[in-house]
Amino acid sequence: MTHATRQRARSGASRHFVLAAGGTGGHLIPAFALAIELEARGHHVALVTDERGSNIPGRPEGLTAHVLPAGRFGRNPVKWIGGIRAVLEGRSMALRLFDAFEPSAVIGFGGYPALPALLAATSAKVPTVIHEQNAVLGRVNRLLAGRVDAIATSYRQVDRLKPKHARKVHLTGNPVREEVLALRDMDFPALTEEGLLRVLVTGGSQGARVLSEIVPDGLAMLPPALRSRLQVTQQCRPEDLEAVRARYAEHDIPAELGTYFEDMHERLADTHLFIGRAGASTIAELTGVGRPAILVPLAIATDDHQAANTREIVKAGGARMIRQEKFTAKELAKQIQALAQNPASLGNAAHGAFNCGRPDATKDLADLVESLGGIDLMDVIRVGESAPRGAAAAVRTQPSTRDEDMAA
Repeated sequence: MTHATRQRARSGASRHFVLAAGGTGGHLIPAFALAIELEARGHHVALVTDERGSNIPGRPEGLTAHVLPAGRFGRNPVKWIGGIRAVLEGRSMALRLFDAFEPSAVIGFGGYPALPALLAATSAKVPTVIHEQNAVLGRVNRLLAGRVDAIATSYRQVDRLKPKHARKVHLTGNPVREEVLALRDMDFPALTEEGLLRVLVTGGSQGARVLSEIVPDGLAMLPPALRSRLQVTQQCRPEDLEAVRARYAEHDIPAELGTYFEDMHERLADTHLFIGRAGASTIAELTGVGRPAILVPLAIATDDHQAANTREIVKAGGARMIRQEKFTAKELAKQIQALAQNPASLGNAAHGAFNCGRPDATKDLADLVESLGGIDLMDVIRVGESAPRGAAAAVRTQPSTRDEDMAA
């Protein structure tokens, strides 16, 4: 134990925290980032998730995962009975975990697997925070918004968030991986009129078929002088890989294809233009690093939240957004030309994306979490923009009181 750790332990600063998150990367990436930060501050952290989440790559070494049942509630009311039973079982298991672990706070990152732990925490009077990664408050977070002590958001404008809960809201941003955030100190890769134009194409963890179908043909429609400079890296679904490879070969465009890239942060470092979906983690990484983008929101995303995620970066000039129904090879080529017609245009777009970044998101979220039941909030939290980029948003210092309203 280091001297600093001993000092924290003597002062009572070393505490226990439970993070509860759904089993997708969008929920777990910020949870993992917060876990690393809290442990670096001398605290102990446990993770609550589902079976899928417990096996997802990237979980920090030493972070214990507790798998709880979590029911899902679709449109068919007949299936709600099983979902309610699963939630109640998960809530009982979470209460037993809390008896042994004695958390100072429980932090939820959305997704149905987070619901039992947050319900257990509110019933046991354990302080609670929910973190919303998207620009639309998710279903589980809407259900819990009235009960929790604080709501951390990633965007200034969050749809489906009731005005009566505004007093609980703290703009922290969406935590990203340290290896990605480290790229923020690097300059946008040099680009000349004759140099390679490196394009990175991804469609989330599972890829996106529409990108495989449209992007190669869209790139092929660029003017010869621009097309001849292309160097493409594209993530594809396994079943699409060979067809995409053949299409690029037909167009004589150099392309490296794969179903998964472990070194994605290194590829992002060299990227001049990103083309892909508009998930919360994707936007956080693009703005954290400062990379121009053409974004195609997932058409079936709940509450159209991916389109909402693009508002801030598009307004800042850091990205173009194309609805999937309008995403054609011709439209893609048009938007690429608008962004990449000269090095200055891409550089300006990169600057616009960079200015939307919130690089202190992990620290600010950890400050908020530590403030619950600990030192005064006004002494620890730094919400809003990072210091070098302008004044921080106003800090909320009034104490939170529980509102038992469960209305969504």
